[in-house]
Amino acid sequence: MRSRSLSAMKWRSIIGGGVSFILAGVAWEAFARSSILPAAITPSISDIGIALWGMIRNGTMFVHVGFTLFRILVGLALAIFVGVPIGMLMGRFRFAERFFLPLVSVLSPIPSLAWVPLFIIWFGLGNTASIALVFYAATFPMILNTWTGVRSVNRLWLRAASAMGAERQTLFAKVVLPGALPFVIAGFRQAFARSWIAVVGGEMIASTKWGLGWVVFDSKEFLNADVMMGTLVVIGLLGLGFERLIFQAVENRTVARWGMVTSAKA
Repeated sequence: MRSRSLSAMKWRSIIGGGVSFILAGVAWEAFARSSILPAAITPSISDIGIALWGMIRNGTMFVHVGFTLFRILVGLALAIFVGVPIGMLMGRFRFAERFFLPLVSVLSPIPSLAWVPLFIIWFGLGNTASIALVFYAATFPMILNTWTGVRSVNRLWLRAASAMGAERQTLFAKVVLPGALPFVIAGFRQAFARSWIAVVGGEMIASTKWGLGWVVFDSKEFLNADVMMGTLVVIGLLGLGFERLIFQAVENRTVARWGMVTSAKA
């Protein structure tokens, strides 16, 4: 019975997503054919598809995707490696919160793209500057969400575990970390979204020749709006793929299974 219910929910999600994509496509096609703007800068869906297929067929799109994902995943991994421990320390120890919170509060509002000129001076053009931008953009959501998650752990859970003889390490591994995990996953989602902003903007300026951001910038230079829109479609589909295949999978296997999050009502 439960598997049937889950299957029905899955199909409803697929149908709902399909309808939203169809409506968005119809709206864009109507706008493209309305002649409000010149056809050269508002390509139809068929023109976008032809341009995208051309990049897929000659293999260049896969190379651009590979470079961009490499920069995102390396920068994001570094941000998780640094941000989660700092957030945990801030949530558990008052001295760590007093030390790190002013720094985070000052640096977090500064847009990652504002650092591009300085990062180019420091690291030059290429992968290092783009990875540094992703690391900068993704670290603060990880720190702040992890910190909030640790502070939000129910104190009754901690007292109950302590009363049953749980040591500090066990308390952290069995109570604090699982209790903070919904916030950590939310921080992961925010960090991933900010990573895309950073990497695409960085590739427009700091990349040498490869990357999805570079394709968008290069398309603008030659007024290839169909290539630009096709690249934006790829970025959106990659984001959707990560959301469905990674974030939701992690959430379903952890906090959803533990009953710590609930799904929206149908």
